[in-house]
Amino acid sequence: MRRVGTVVRGIRTPIIKQGDDLVNLVEDSLLNASKEEKFEFREKDVVGITEAVVAICQNNFVTVDEVVNDLKNKFKSDDIGVVFPILSRNRYSLILECIAKAFKHVHLLLSFPADEVGNHLVDQEKMYELGVNPYSDSFEEKEYRETFGYDFVHPFTGVDYVEYYKSLGKGNITIHFSNDPTYLLKFTKNFLVSDIHTRFRTKKLLTNAGAEKVLGLDDICNEESKEHGYNEEYGLLGSNKIGEDRLKLFPRDGNEFVEKLQKKLKKSTGKNIEVLIYGDGAFKDPVGKIWELADPVVSPGFTEGLRGRPKEIKLKYVSENWNKEGDLNEYVKGMIKEKGHEDYEVEKSFGTTPRQLTDLLGSLCDLTSGSGDKGTPVVLIQGYFDDYTAE
Repeated sequence: MRRVGTVVRGIRTPIIKQGDDLVNLVEDSLLNASKEEKFEFREKDVVGITEAVVAICQNNFVTVDEVVNDLKNKFKSDDIGVVFPILSRNRYSLILECIAKAFKHVHLLLSFPADEVGNHLVDQEKMYELGVNPYSDSFEEKEYRETFGYDFVHPFTGVDYVEYYKSLGKGNITIHFSNDPTYLLKFTKNFLVSDIHTRFRTKKLLTNAGAEKVLGLDDICNEESKEHGYNEEYGLLGSNKIGEDRLKLFPRDGNEFVEKLQKKLKKSTGKNIEVLIYGDGAFKDPVGKIWELADPVVSPGFTEGLRGRPKEIKLKYVSENWNKEGDLNEYVKGMIKEKGHEDYEVEKSFGTTPRQLTDLLGSLCDLTSGSGDKGTPVVLIQGYFDDYTAE
């Protein structure tokens, strides 16, 4: 039997810059790594490319002035209610600076005890000890400070995000606290919804409650332009600060890129290799309680073979319920082979978690490459689709 299952390799590339031919660069990097490390490509290998380098090669950037102009054109108002931004210097600080420049008064609504991806504003245990109810209570900054003081800062960055976010305006940002987006209707009728995965519900709640103008981050910088970057589906969602006056947007035309690379790799390796673009992985930090996924999706582009969910059984469940007749290994292999039948029932998976393939593979890629200085924006995964019967 084969002694090794899934193998994951971070592939080093040259430093990638605007205008590079990313398809050829990725192919060359994979082929050079194969020669140097003496591994061969196989059918159903998976190649992941981080979204950042795809966007960089597309020159998919917007400046502060371009964001400010789009905000002004789409709202045409002096005041704005900004609902549920995540607490992130990299993700949201420059966006908030743009908002503060575009409007005379900004009402910023923060959720508590944490934002939607788990960055905490208050100590959750202290919140319950003090009798604060996150499901019903809403309050202003003065009451927030009287209740929680100035002691709590982000456990990883050491930042007091209330003070920090206020500092990004010129005295024109007022901060409010509530998990009910309609609370801001007391102060404004215009809203920029900034949550990511719950944005559709938030927009609906505000619209139904009588808001006059409701747009999301996905509605800003989302129109095709020859002057600057854009993303028709996600707008500013998934963007990152790339300097003091520029944002890198989430890449566009992802499926076009992965299909082109797949064809190129088929020609050079002779193998059918699946390809995906990956952003933030979908996993939760057990200490800081932060859910990593600050991008709108894990994978904004993937080849057709990565659509759907894994089809597998729970090996430990099968082995522990063996009836002791015949050989255990052959019994387990027989159960695995059953999943190939057309009439196989998914209930027989015995408790395997039904996640999307792209979420699983994208998270694996993100953990492998990281966001630091490893220099491996390309990840090669081999043997992922093999099971115990693979020779």
